[in-house]
Amino acid sequence: MRRATVLARAVLVAVLEVRTWQVGALCRALSDALEARFNPVTVQGELTGFTRAASGHLYFSLKDSSAQIRCVMFKRAAGMLDFSPRDGQLVELRGRVTLYEPRGDLQLAVESMRQAGTGALFAQFLQLKARLEAEGLFDPARKRTLPLMPRGIGIVTSLGAAALRDVVTTLRRRAPHIPVVVSAAPVQGAGAAGELVQALSRLYALAPQDAVPRSPVGAPPVDVIVLVRGGGSIEDLWAFNDESLARTISRSPVPVVSGVGHETDFTIADFVADVRASTPTAAAEMVATARAAWLDALANADTRLRDRVWRRLDMHNQAVDALAARLGRPSALAQTQRFTLLALARRMQRAAGYTLGLRDSQLRRLQVQVPVQAVRGLETRRARLARAQAQLALLDPTLVLKRGYAWIVDEKGRTITAAAQTQPGQQLHATLASGGLDLLVQKRD
Repeated sequence: MRRATVLARAVLVAVLEVRTWQVGALCRALSDALEARFNPVTVQGELTGFTRAASGHLYFSLKDSSAQIRCVMFKRAAGMLDFSPRDGQLVELRGRVTLYEPRGDLQLAVESMRQAGTGALFAQFLQLKARLEAEGLFDPARKRTLPLMPRGIGIVTSLGAAALRDVVTTLRRRAPHIPVVVSAAPVQGAGAAGELVQALSRLYALAPQDAVPRSPVGAPPVDVIVLVRGGGSIEDLWAFNDESLARTISRSPVPVVSGVGHETDFTIADFVADVRASTPTAAAEMVATARAAWLDALANADTRLRDRVWRRLDMHNQAVDALAARLGRPSALAQTQRFTLLALARRMQRAAGYTLGLRDSQLRRLQVQVPVQAVRGLETRRARLARAQAQLALLDPTLVLKRGYAWIVDEKGRTITAAAQTQPGQQLHATLASGGLDLLVQKRD
């Protein structure tokens, strides 16, 4: 068997040495060889450069520490995924190794995908994100609103980046009157994070402090900063996941807008910045209200102001006309006031006559009622006095004594009502209806 294999290889080498291949034929032959030799395969690695096409197909690369391979997952297989793939995820793929003949690229046609853990870079990203979030660098309370009318806009990006052209074009179209200051720095590769920190620091020197610009002579004050870069893989955007850059953004004296990558890309800079924009162009639109919008607002304000002024003038003109009419005919005013005075005098006369008549009627009623009430009251009081005298007479003790009773007291004037209150030989005094007697107790029953 081994000899047959060696012989077949020798024959193949001999054929290749003498045959001249067409490119398409060679690619098809290589594709057939790969299909026969490797498929199906299961590969584990980290996702990078993940994109979802409008057709529903997924395009990405699978990498490890030493190599990477392009991958495609067609819509039918992508529809069976039970999670949302993203850059940095560690996944396990099953598919077929193929050769994409139009470009001669080696690729893996993925038939299934499952999560196998988290990629190293993505794990670092999550770790740093959790630590900075715990420190409060992502707290919404520290986020600042963007200035409505900035005096100057600072841009941090690479001079050769397409994002710079997009931002400058958008600002020139929307707000050509606002000065723009570009602080250049590389946005990818080793040392890019440090360069970005220095670029931000240069713009911080142009930021106003206490409403007084402290920028160098001739440089406009920068009221807002946009940090931008185009899309890319997690490796391409890794400079924006640097801790020192995040802390520099958090110390910015003016609001910072982060427009890094595409809408699906997230970096640490996005979370620390005051505002995150989905794209660099969106960042430019956020910091600069369109000049046409300001002109429209100014035109509307001018129209409203003119309308109010004309309405106020019309109102004052009417008041002036009324005053002029009154001053032009003073006799009419005097006649009106005379009629008013006569009417008031008649009302006063009627009121006075009515009041006097009412008081006279009351007086006559009192003249009749007072004597009657006085006599009636005197008779009532006489009757009450007679009743009181009769009741008082009934209480006269002499009436009781006249019926044969006596009032007996001892030497001290205490009334004796029972024999037990006396002693034999005791002196008593009895008061009768007429006169009194001194008594000596002989015996007590």
